[in-house]
Amino acid sequence: MSTSTSVTFGQGALSRAAALIHTLVTVEALLLLAAAPGLAGLLLVGPDAANLPLAAVCLLPLGPALSAALYALHHRDRDLADLHPARTYWRGWRLNALPALKLWTPLLAWLTVVAFTLTHFSATGLPGWWAVLLATIGAGSLLWGAHALVLTSLFAFRARDTARLAAYFLFRHGRATLGAASLLVLAAGLTALLTEALTALLAATLLLSLLHSGRPVIAETQEDFTA
Repeated sequence: MSTSTSVTFGQGALSRAAALIHTLVTVEALLLLAAAPGLAGLLLVGPDAANLPLAAVCLLPLGPALSAALYALHHRDRDLADLHPARTYWRGWRLNALPALKLWTPLLAWLTVVAFTLTHFSATGLPGWWAVLLATIGAGSLLWGAHALVLTSLFAFRARDTARLAAYFLFRHGRATLGAASLLVLAAGLTALLTEALTALLAATLLLSLLHSGRPVIAETQEDFTA
């Protein structure tokens, strides 16, 4: 009787839901912990546009934290009897911290330049269509960053190869890119209309959705670009 119970425990729909909730809560807590130094710095940085470079520096720890979260969510256990989300998260952080920073740092630097230019656009003397062009390039860079973050979190490519693949998948899998865009719009909307704290608290759920929308990208990468 006990043997049958041990085999079936954790396999039902309710147990799988409980396992998912437990994983999301744990990953969310560890993500905030890993990004805490930068998030604390953001609280001290004023909202003035002149502080954008400082804000970018504060956001540096967020890249490895997000990468580790994606790794943990992708490799999550669905059996309530065998859950180790914290262990998986920190394994992902150790594996991906440096690769993630190699892509996250230049992306942050570029987005800072774009944001700084747009917030001081009247001083540039450029025609208005330049602002539209810069905003479009910034949005495209964010979408590229979403693909790059997924790829660097789940695969051990060189940074330049990850960058190329992320650019390739921007147009190769339009639905995945559209899914990433909708999540970015949702996060921006939550931040603008409510509070950035809510976006931070929903980060793990948003990342799980990013993994779901990025399944075609992950599948093609496994099939065509890994041995």
